[in-house]
Amino acid sequence: MLGKTAGGLYWMFRSLERAENTARLIEAGFRIALTRSTDTASEWRSVIVTSAAQAAYEANHDGYDSGQVVNFLLRDKTNPSSVYSVFKSARDNARLVRTALTTEVWSAINETWMLLADLLKRPIKETDLPDLLATIRQQSALVRGALHGTMLRNDIYDFCRIGTFVERMDNTARIVDVKYYALLPSPSYVGSRMDNVQWETILRSVSAHRSYRWATDDEFSAGSIANFLILDRRMPRSLSFCCSQVSSNLGYLAEEYGGRMACHDKADALMARLKDRDIDSIFEEGLHEFLTSVISDTASLGQQIEQDYRFNN
Repeated sequence: MLGKTAGGLYWMFRSLERAENTARLIEAGFRIALTRSTDTASEWRSVIVTSAAQAAYEANHDGYDSGQVVNFLLRDKTNPSSVYSVFKSARDNARLVRTALTTEVWSAINETWMLLADLLKRPIKETDLPDLLATIRQQSALVRGALHGTMLRNDIYDFCRIGTFVERMDNTARIVDVKYYALLPSPSYVGSRMDNVQWETILRSVSAHRSYRWATDDEFSAGSIANFLILDRRMPRSLSFCCSQVSSNLGYLAEEYGGRMACHDKADALMARLKDRDIDSIFEEGLHEFLTSVISDTASLGQQIEQDYRFNN
């Protein structure tokens, strides 16, 4: 496969996943802000910081008003990571690799782009925000469903899946980090009712509330929920699950192309960091420090994949 085609597939599905996870990150901030009656600006600032968009945001905005933050992350055309921008990028990449996609996948992404471009024409009212975020998640799932149901399990499919799970791993780490990086008002709140309510909110924001109830008998607590979202390989948005999927699909590419590359070693090293760990050791290391290092290692892995498979050629 041409590197340019592989890159188009990879970035198409990274962009789709980024749009969905930006919506989830906004929902996390929105829900947590509702649990506190004062200083909501700090919650929205933490959402911007966690999305790695602080410099771009502060270049054009003063303060962290909810309306400004939501507008910036959802529909600002000058923000390359806004939902509008990344859906446009996904559709542009889909056009680039149109001949590698089934009709169903192309139709799903094209129709999604047209729907969301229309919905994001106007500023979003706070009362309309939950429905819009749900629509973004549903449309992303529609495209993934078309991929699963109609595409051959070959290198095309592998690059799509690698893009999905590299992005999801990065974003799950960021969504969990939004809890500990800036939202908790004081260390004295750890283990309190407020702390546990905020962790429950994070679960709901990654559509894991019911799954958590099915998977564990534990009550909502920082340790148990962090363990579920970081180490539980049954959970399709956990760091361990995402890393295992990236490693698996890279393995299929190694078989198909007849050799391993540097990105395979990076994926294995990241998998080793998550394998046979327990959440207590991660908390001792420092949850924020651990998540920051995972985000850095995931970025490095993504860059290595681009280099090894010559996406720019």
